[in-house]
Amino acid sequence: MRNDWSGQTFPHPSGRRPIVGDALGAEVRAPLQSTMRRAEGLGPIFELQVFDQKFVFVTGAELAAELADESRFAKGLSPALVALREFAGQGLFTAYNDETNWALAHDLLRPAFTKAAMQRYHPVMLAAAQELFDTWDGREGSVDVSADMTKLTMETISRTAFSTDFGSFSRAEPHPFIPAMIAALKAGQRKGSLNAMPGAGLMAKRIDKKNAHHQAYVDSLLDGIIAERRNASEPDDSDLLGIMLHTPHPETGERLDDLNIRHQILTFLVAGHETTSGALSFALYYLSRDPAVLAKAQAEVDQVLGPDRDAEPTFEQVAKFRYLRRVLDEGLRLWPTAPAFTRSPRETTVLSTGHTMRPEDWAIVILPLMHRDPAVWGDDADAFDPDRFLPENSRGRKPHSYKPFGTGERSCIGRQFALHEAILVLARMLHRYDIAGDPAYELQIAERLTLMPTGFELSLTPRTPSVVASVDEAQAEPSEVCPASSIDQSGFHATSHGCPSGSAK
Repeated sequence: MRNDWSGQTFPHPSGRRPIVGDALGAEVRAPLQSTMRRAEGLGPIFELQVFDQKFVFVTGAELAAELADESRFAKGLSPALVALREFAGQGLFTAYNDETNWALAHDLLRPAFTKAAMQRYHPVMLAAAQELFDTWDGREGSVDVSADMTKLTMETISRTAFSTDFGSFSRAEPHPFIPAMIAALKAGQRKGSLNAMPGAGLMAKRIDKKNAHHQAYVDSLLDGIIAERRNASEPDDSDLLGIMLHTPHPETGERLDDLNIRHQILTFLVAGHETTSGALSFALYYLSRDPAVLAKAQAEVDQVLGPDRDAEPTFEQVAKFRYLRRVLDEGLRLWPTAPAFTRSPRETTVLSTGHTMRPEDWAIVILPLMHRDPAVWGDDADAFDPDRFLPENSRGRKPHSYKPFGTGERSCIGRQFALHEAILVLARMLHRYDIAGDPAYELQIAERLTLMPTGFELSLTPRTPSVVASVDEAQAEPSEVCPASSIDQSGFHATSHGCPSGSAK
């Protein structure tokens, strides 16, 4: 894991000290945000030295696009992801590129994100959203947006992944699986953050000992569910677990073993709920701060769903919320909830900066900075403007300049699931409620595995939708434009980048 880049050096913040290097300038609770602040004036590539570990960061869109070239580069695992492997094993997110289970799981799970599969998940998403709204309707005062969005997305992914209801909206206390999973995840994160420090091995053992009962509970519960489903008299492939249990590889006939199935479920639970809840929370934050954007979004949902505030969008209608999709895209541009990805070369190569990079070297692309590169996004790159993603404004934008779902063959396989869920929830919520935030609130971001607004509350008022135009008039854009970013920002064709009708990569 030592990332020495053959001794090559890069720009770094001032104040480097002997032994500890640049560690004194980092914020333990907000390492990403402190790194973003320290990156100012250092150019498109810079380094932080933390004890004997070198971290190389990329912030420029042009250099990030170079690293996105799949013929030269592949996913690298940073120390944080290596530590997460002890929790999620060879899951899709944490597997090494050459591990056979990654390719097998990826191929087997692609059918889980086809249009037919998404149509099966749609009513599950609607039911979970209705449970959330029922709790809101019976509650007085403001709501904690991030906490409630996290409950919602956890219920959605658990029910669609392995048909389990954790009772997030009916229990007085959370299901014991959830705090155990969070504790096990935090333990892995702590080990990753300590990796470069002297005595890291001893501290890791102490963390493992303290966390062992949480990890054991998580593993045993999931193993029990897997065993019960495997031994069922009638196979059920209506959820992700059923697909993994009963679907052989179409060419080789191989199947995933039960241990790897557990790793995949853990991966979907963690990555599938935190990223979407964060995306929803950031979108709602920006909607609550801009009355014009909020009014335009509510006009769109009223035009599509009509005057009944309890109307639920059909599967086909989700694709009609194009302005909502742009709101979501712009929120993910400014604060991508999975805020970085790591790249390593397939063989020794020379970057356009003149630096030689070997397969054992890795660089971390910081997406909130890359997504703010003025060369791509203009001098107002820090401003929230959903119209950046209008087709006429996206056309001609540099490829690989927008990467909220990662890049290449290791990009998020469930991105269209997340986008469908997020748009559906936003549409129902804005159709049903007027929202208002505290004008004195200043955005604070918690850094977990993902980014999430913290302390962000909304006041909700029941609203009566108003229809001011027909649906046809509302959809002035060409019908063939996919709501999932009409321009190929990721290196894939738009119809496979989040469209309900696309195929997962």
